[in-house]
Amino acid sequence: MAKPSYFYGIHAIDALLEHRPLDGLSLFVQQGRETDSHVQAIMAQARDNGISIQPTQKDKLTQLCGSPQHQGVVLNARPLGFADEGLLDTIAGREQCLLLVLDQITDAHNFGACLRTAVAMGVDAVICPKHHAASLTPTVAKVSVGAAEMMPIVSVTNLARTLTKIKNAGVFVFGTALNAEAKPIHEADLTGKTAIIMGSEGEGMRRLTTESCDELVYIPMSGNEHGNLQSLNVSVATGMALYEINRQRTLAAGQA
Repeated sequence: MAKPSYFYGIHAIDALLEHRPLDGLSLFVQQGRETDSHVQAIMAQARDNGISIQPTQKDKLTQLCGSPQHQGVVLNARPLGFADEGLLDTIAGREQCLLLVLDQITDAHNFGACLRTAVAMGVDAVICPKHHAASLTPTVAKVSVGAAEMMPIVSVTNLARTLTKIKNAGVFVFGTALNAEAKPIHEADLTGKTAIIMGSEGEGMRRLTTESCDELVYIPMSGNEHGNLQSLNVSVATGMALYEINRQRTLAAGQA
């Protein structure tokens, strides 16, 4: 069994206690912060689930979680696990699904920010490879503002094979890339079953991932004839791509 981790931050701990309270072990609360309404709500959740509460000095909290961004609360809890790959069969079978695929996103802050945006934009699940990807660490949980607990995150051994599988289920796979074949993202039809792949800022998608795409798109930018995804942080680019998908779907629903 994986070793317990120290999760930190109001929203990350609140989401953890809401979605998997039995995984919480001990709550450490900064002395003097007990009167904060957000901290009080977390303490109440902890008590309701039989989790011990320990008043702790601020510096000790920083030491426990390895970050000064703890907001006065640190929770020792079992780590978040990835969702079962079989769940993708159910999601891909839905009439209109939206999947976010993160290929080679290894930075915890970028990964967490992408998860936060994914939840906000109604993504059904996030897919990432087992290798060349960030783990579900407390830092990812903190940056995602609890979003990591709210949506299935599926780690797959063979991403190209998984993409073929969801394509066979009727999901159209779009990849973000910078080449002559890519079209502006707003010119693509993103209203059906959709998977959008975001690659790393430096290298983009891997070759096999690119070859698995049905269509390639890019985000056009002012002053650049063909756009340049590499000039955008990957989490920012993810937000822009997912917003365009939502814009098209909202427009299509209004015209139906």
